[in-house]
Amino acid sequence: LRDFLLVYNRMTELCFRHCVCNLNYRLLTGQEESCLDSCAARLVRANHRLMGAYVGLVPALLQRRAAEHGAPVGPSGLPASLDPAPGPAGS
Repeated sequence: LRDFLLVYNRMTELCFRHCVCNLNYRLLTGQEESCLDSCAARLVRANHRLMGAYVGLVPALLQRRAAEHGAPVGPSGLPASLDPAPGPAGS
């Protein structure tokens, strides 16, 4: 959650600095609003691409780390000690 909030705050600050140039009015101009929408959309798309790549790499990284430490690897790609126990979730 902390990392998400940091990314959100950085994105907000970056887009605000890039798009809002006149602080004399309470409301955004149409141009500023359009700029903010496109800036935020670009950064969200970039973040989704990065997270997709990260999610794709994590199992391989965990397997490599487990192999380096000699821990057996479970079916999910996690070290066997981190795999969820088989059986009903409530037991």
